[in-house]
Amino acid sequence: MKWTDTQRIAEDLADIHSHIDPNTVRFTQLRDLVLSLPDFDDQPEHCGERILEAIQQAWIDEVE
Repeated sequence: MKWTDTQRIAEDLADIHSHIDPNTVRFTQLRDLVLSLPDFDDQPEHCGERILEAIQQAWIDEVE
C-alpha cells in the first residue's frame, strides 16, 4: 500500500483504530498511524499535507 491508496488506508485506519475520532487527529499523528499499518510500504518522505488531508477526509467519510 502506498500514500496514494487513500481509500484503502482510510479503511484500514477505521478498522484498526476504531477508538480514534479522525476529526481530532493531527497530521503528525496521522502520518505515524499510516506508517504503522501492516500493509503500508512507501517512503515517509513521499507524504505531504495534501495526501494527509485526503487520507483524513476519506477516514472521516469511512466512519460516518
